[in-house]
Parts: sequence; C-alpha cells; structure tokens
Amino acid sequence: MQPPPASLPFQPSQPAAVKPPRLILDDIYRFPPNRETLGGAAYLLVDRLAASSNILVDCPPWNETYRAFLQTQGGVRWLFLTHRSAIGCIEAIQQAFHCEILIQEQEAYLLPGLTVTRFEQAFRLSADIEAIWTPGHSPGAACLYCDRQSGVLFSGRHLLPNAQGQPVPLRIAKTFHWRRQLQSVQRLRDRFTPETLRWICPGANTGFLRGQPAIDRAYEQLAELDLEALLHAKPLL
Repeated sequence: MQPPPASLPFQPSQPAAVKPPRLILDDIYRFPPNRETLGGAAYLLVDRLAASSNILVDCPPWNETYRAFLQTQGGVRWLFLTHRSAIGCIEAIQQAFHCEILIQEQEAYLLPGLTVTRFEQAFRLSADIEAIWTPGHSPGAACLYCDRQSGVLFSGRHLLPNAQGQPVPLRIAKTFHWRRQLQSVQRLRDRFTPETLRWICPGANTGFLRGQPAIDRAYEQLAELDLEALLHAKPLL
C-alpha cells in the first residue's frame, strides 16, 4: 500500500492586482469601482498649480497602492461626497491626508466624530470649482462642477450613463424623491449651456462608457431628455 502523498505547505491566496487610477481628462483621474460603495467610481481632480488644493470626489477603494498614489499627486485637500452611499473608508482617508470633508448638510449626520464642512445650496471650493445640491437620488445628493475643459460635472448617482452611454437620471427602489430628482436635472439645464458643460463624470455605471473617458456633449444630451415622460418611469429595481 502506497503512503499518502505529503501535503503541500499552506499557500495563502494572492490578492488580485490593483488597477491603477486612469487619467481620463487633463488632471482628472478615475479610480476603479469600489465594492464598499456599491461599485461607485471615485475621482481625483489635481490642481497642478497648487497640489495642496487637490479634490477627491467620493471614496475610492482604500489600500496602500491608492494611498501612495494620492500622496505622489500631492495629497488631498478636499474630500467631496456626492451622496450618502459614497462614504466608504472616509475616516482612514481623512486621517491619512488631514483633508476637509465636504457634504450637503442633510447627510452630514452620517459622519459623527469626523471634521465635516456642511453646505446648503452651493459651496465654492475655488474660483472655478463649486458644489451644487441636486436632491432626489438621496436627500443630500450633490454634484461638483469644474469650470475647466469646457465644463466638467462630477454627477455621483444623480446622472448615470445608460446602456447607450447617455446621461440619465435613474429611478430605483431606493430613490428618495423622483420628482425632485427630475427638478434637479432641470436646474442643471437652466444653469449651463453647451459652452459651459461638455463632460459628465458619473459616479457609477462607468462600464457603459465603453472606453470613453467620460460622457461627452453632456449638455446637449441632457437637453434631449424628456423629463415629463421620465416622471412616469417605473423603478428599475
């Protein structure tokens, strides 16, 4: 009778390779989807003139690779949250970079014990960057507008690409207030023009971009939305 083969030494599983953030537009990086934020996409907006003014939009997956990346880019001055589900490892990020957290006032209660800057309707981070309250998806849902590259809007989950890559508000079972969300879309259409809003950087569904850096011709596509018809849309989930 042959003796049983010697057992192999225990081999711990190797972590999957960490994908680096992707440079999608000048000075704008997008991180891979974050499982902790339900597949949310975070962005880093780099200020080449003053790296101490860098803005992180939502929480990326948190590991040493991304911490080191953020450090090499000059750190983080502001961490802007587009909605409550984008919080992630926010305490660790604030501890690492001593950044200020900016969140719409109705969702600030979700961050007890952290140093938080609250805003109501709008908040200007610099001469060309402004937070805009766009309620509907959640009570404190907000977008970040950057007046560079013909206008860039970081839309969180307020506006997402559909299967055709077009920016749309999506009604789901957990949508806080659908009519208010559509009203927020209308306010964006009233505020911007084709000359001031070229790009939308969505906070999820980035696979529907199909290799494109962001949603191009953003204003024109928003203007084509039939908000009256959308009002009667059924929740997707």
